[in-house]
Amino acid sequence: MNKPPLSLIIGRLQWRTPPLSQSSSRGFTLIEVLVTLAVMAVLATIGIPSMAALMDSIRLRSASNVFFSHLHLARSEAIKRNSRVVLCKSADGVSCVSDGGWEQGWIVFHDANTNAALDSGETVIHRAAPLAASLRFTGNTNVARYVSFAPTGATQLVGGAFQAGTFTVCRQSASSGDAYQIILNAVGRPRVQKIEVSSCV
Repeated sequence: MNKPPLSLIIGRLQWRTPPLSQSSSRGFTLIEVLVTLAVMAVLATIGIPSMAALMDSIRLRSASNVFFSHLHLARSEAIKRNSRVVLCKSADGVSCVSDGGWEQGWIVFHDANTNAALDSGETVIHRAAPLAASLRFTGNTNVARYVSFAPTGATQLVGGAFQAGTFTVCRQSASSGDAYQIILNAVGRPRVQKIEVSSCV
């Protein structure tokens, strides 16, 4: 049986293999690029508000959990030291303030002279940084300025009356939204609950 010449085999291979200039690579048309950009813009406008809402929810929960843990810290320190320990609002981490909300930060300290103010020689146990600028954190009348734990772990005002109250942390807004409350009972035990507020200013 005669074999075909080598030149004929090579010619057939060249005929079956398309030249590089006829490859299927091509670019995008202007319309395809514009449609892609429009779809991406729509997805971004849907996704960004959802992400912002998620971040706000995380900040709210984190703030309430941090404050909750610091109430427990102050209570346990009062029992351990057999002496009064106070948690108060503080904008600078070195003194208690009466104005503004709890969002400006707070300190936990050993209140040796039981006056609910950080005085010279009293030990600062913990300092908390300010919350995110978008958050508001308030306490009602009895806990608007400080929380004072007696050696028994119960909460007491400077005058000796029992101290109980509710803290509310929310995202600043004129419309309704989620919030967290830290509720402190007269024996010094806090609990956290999620609520909805009509506004947060």
